[in-house]
Amino acid sequence: MAYHLSDAAGERRLRLEVAAGEDTPVPTVTGVWRAAGWPERQAFDSHGIRFEEDPEGLQEEGAAGEVELAFGPPQADASDQLRLRLRFDGERIADCRPLLGHDRLDRAAAATGNLAYCGAVEKLLEMEVPPRARFARTALAELQRIASHLLWLATHAADVGATAPKPSCLAERERVLALLEPGRGATCCPGGLAADLRDGWAERCRDFLGTFPARIDDWEGMLTENRLWKRRTVGVGVLSPEVALDCGVTGPVLRASGVPRDLRKDRPYEAYGELDFEVPVCRNGDTYDRYRVRVEEMRWAARIVEQCLDRLPEGAVVGPPPNPPQAPRGAEVYHGVEGPRGEIGFHLVGDGTASPGRQRVRPPSRYNLQALPEIARGQTLADLVALVGTLDLGLGELER
Repeated sequence: MAYHLSDAAGERRLRLEVAAGEDTPVPTVTGVWRAAGWPERQAFDSHGIRFEEDPEGLQEEGAAGEVELAFGPPQADASDQLRLRLRFDGERIADCRPLLGHDRLDRAAAATGNLAYCGAVEKLLEMEVPPRARFARTALAELQRIASHLLWLATHAADVGATAPKPSCLAERERVLALLEPGRGATCCPGGLAADLRDGWAERCRDFLGTFPARIDDWEGMLTENRLWKRRTVGVGVLSPEVALDCGVTGPVLRASGVPRDLRKDRPYEAYGELDFEVPVCRNGDTYDRYRVRVEEMRWAARIVEQCLDRLPEGAVVGPPPNPPQAPRGAEVYHGVEGPRGEIGFHLVGDGTASPGRQRVRPPSRYNLQALPEIARGQTLADLVALVGTLDLGLGELER
């Protein structure tokens, strides 16, 4: 059996030939590329491929003077989503290892996951998307970014102790979710949209955009220069750009560490290459900068949506069916998009039919979570909730 390890962009690759039924462990590549820890875990769970070292580091013995305890889960029905195995040296965290179940997709960014899958199918079948659908899908993706960041801000601020923004954040999120309802035509499908946008959708969207920047100003007034907020976030959970890249981190967490990587700019898809926008980047890589990046991203997301509405053309919302209507056997494509939490992508393999024969999803939260041991080391238990929240994890549904 051949087993491939690669990052989402295919920039680092490893091919392992494993004989069927062979029980000999294969070499781990986590010493070269730390982000391989999660794919190696998947390879073991899905195919029984064992590695010479434990990718999650759960077999390490604790040093003298350290104590070990379990942290989480936050809800009784989320026992397999996230558990942390912690070791302490005094009151400081000496090691933090996440224990995860198996996820599907991010429920807090469903439209973005749908867009990524549709884009992969369109590449595989060489389908064209009409201009109206491209601008509409771009607007929907940015509305989804706003909704996701609002959920993060409401919950993260409350976890850190700032409860004032939560009600208004959730109220604004409800307004965005109403625009993302499938009944309003806000559903992607391979080739475009499942249906055209309902009459009045653009006007309702502009109503939201007209008041939303003022709400962002209100939240920043509550938090950005608040000395208690800054005491809990500035200098806490610092992630260097080198470690972030090695862990496979993407999205706002990576850009807060000073790496300006964003697929909307680096590999434009949909209508992003035709729009004018900036990618917010900070330099310190701490919890405070990750907050600043996400807040600024909401401002730019609103401007992108407004540009899409201004340039939304008339015409069809779904392209012609593919010809031929199936992908060649063995054809492979990867398509990633810039989701609210980072790069989410699909790797599809054709089998000669209209449906992909194999697929694998790259979930951003799984890779971002691999940075948690780095940012938690040396911090106190009181900081741990803020550190988990600053990664903005979306772990999705679980295999029970």
